Amino acid sequence: MYDQYRAAGGNFIDSSSNYQFGDAEVYLADMIASDRDEVVLATKYSTGTTMDSGLQMTGNGRKAMVQSLEASLRRLNTDRVDLLWAHAPDNGTPIEEIMRAFDDLVRSGKVLYVGLSNFPAWRVATGATIAAARGWAPVVAIQTEYSLVERAAERDLLPMAEGFGLGVLGYSPLGGGMLTGKYRRGERGRAQSSISQFLHREDDGIKAAIVDSVEALARDANASAETVAISWSMSKGVIPIVGPRTAAQLTTNLAAAQLHLLPEQIDRLDTASAIQLGYPHDMKADPGAVHAVTGGKAGLLDTPSVATP
Repeated sequence: MYDQYRAAGGNFIDSSSNYQFGDAEVYLADMIASDRDEVVLATKYSTGTTMDSGLQMTGNGRKAMVQSLEASLRRLNTDRVDLLWAHAPDNGTPIEEIMRAFDDLVRSGKVLYVGLSNFPAWRVATGATIAAARGWAPVVAIQTEYSLVERAAERDLLPMAEGFGLGVLGYSPLGGGMLTGKYRRGERGRAQSSISQFLHREDDGIKAAIVDSVEALARDANASAETVAISWSMSKGVIPIVGPRTAAQLTTNLAAAQLHLLPEQIDRLDTASAIQLGYPHDMKADPGAVHAVTGGKAGLLDTPSVATP
């Protein structure tokens, strides 16, 4: 599958210190050994290799960051990672400490770029601002869950990323497999695995309508449901992170890069999966509020799609 991915032009690989208890990085080292410089290699720290790694090996602090990176470099058999993510916030480490430690690792040459995964928008914005003000290594990207059944990132994360010029990588673009429709067909997949509690389930009318829309559009486009779902996320400017288990799944995932959904097709999926943005977004879009803050002359203004920071 690695050879198939590379032959198709793929060069970004996302890993973590805790994937398969660290073994994923060991396997990855063998795969990329012959073309390391051609691969954009990302890994993460914060969680340790097991769920019970202890306080010294987990969290966002400098000690955990350095120790985790050194262990990842040994497992990956490389002298650097191209992108190091903080995997998830620990709700205690100041963002200033994270950014300063990131900068030290970038200056050491062991890390080339840094990013934040699963962090709320306000903390990413704070980190990006501190780094810019102090001349530290910048946040270049965020990683968040994003799919037709998980669009919460549209409330703050995606506008923030666009405003700060950050790349966005979206994991679980198939909603844990739900958007493929395979669970409707009785396939087990990961629904019966140890991570089943993190997967989306077709347990309400809204999710059922979303899957219906994806399958209907797939028939119209002569494509698979997974290809359509991944293509939709790409249409939003999000780089999807896929995790196929078979060569056939990889083929349908990669086909999304060649499927260009029409505006009306995107609108169909948008409508089926629409979420309420809530306050203050709804207030800002209210015609009365717009009229009030523009003195009744909104039609004379060219408003950017995303407010600049």
